[in-house]
Amino acid sequence: MKLHITHRTRYEYPGAVIESFNETRLQPTSSDGQVCHSFLLKVLPSTRLSHYLDFYLNCVHFFEIPEAHTFLQVESSSTVTTTSHVLPPDQVTVPMARLKECLAMEQCYDFLQSSKHVEIETPVWRLAVDATLGEQDAWQAAVRIMAFIHNDFEYEPETTTVNTPVGEVVEKRKGVCQDFTHVMLAMCRGLKIPARYVSGYLYNGPLDELEGAQASHAWCEVYIPDFGWHALDPTNNQQADERYVKVAVGRDYADIVPVQGTYRGASTKKMSVEVNVTLA
Repeated sequence: MKLHITHRTRYEYPGAVIESFNETRLQPTSSDGQVCHSFLLKVLPSTRLSHYLDFYLNCVHFFEIPEAHTFLQVESSSTVTTTSHVLPPDQVTVPMARLKECLAMEQCYDFLQSSKHVEIETPVWRLAVDATLGEQDAWQAAVRIMAFIHNDFEYEPETTTVNTPVGEVVEKRKGVCQDFTHVMLAMCRGLKIPARYVSGYLYNGPLDELEGAQASHAWCEVYIPDFGWHALDPTNNQQADERYVKVAVGRDYADIVPVQGTYRGASTKKMSVEVNVTLA
């Protein structure tokens, strides 16, 4: 599937600000069958852009605006071809006992630990045990966790913030894709299933039936020995297929923030975000 994505973030300040330093993670990756054909990043006020690859090989663009300004607009435009990389729903993989191998794997170690937004606490571990009771297959355990979150939690915007702890989301049983992803990461890691946060976009198509489309979306990837990384979306209770555009991965949201920075000046700001995903 060939998709075009436009992502516009605009900040407006009540007064002039200076010394703005920013970085973005907006460029879709070219890996695992996905190809980013083009990517353009526009910043207003105009400035020079640079980029690098971070620890998890995400492409990071950074820039600074030292002079006074009253707004900042960051707009990315990309064209991507996606493919489906899913496992059969009833796929038998490896026993849960083999997951201990992952602790010795460099690509898995970080994704088995607690992180800034994902605390592996006893209540979440117990929730994971209950959700997977009797399941011995690692992949099927992850699928059951995904289904549990989808069925037991309510998708409700504006009930949480980017800093809402996993424990609070579990208590409220409400949130958005970012929250559900953090809960799934905590539950999977609690059972020693390596799990990482994925940011990107979701093409909804004409049926308009998926949550999280036409906005930045988030889902999980779990690592299964002999099978590698595979993506699960607890918000929509499905594997990530050709409708998903992958941008960045990390331990949690803190590692993949689409646009973040600092500045000197006004203590408040107004932010607006527009995302549009269409067939190319």
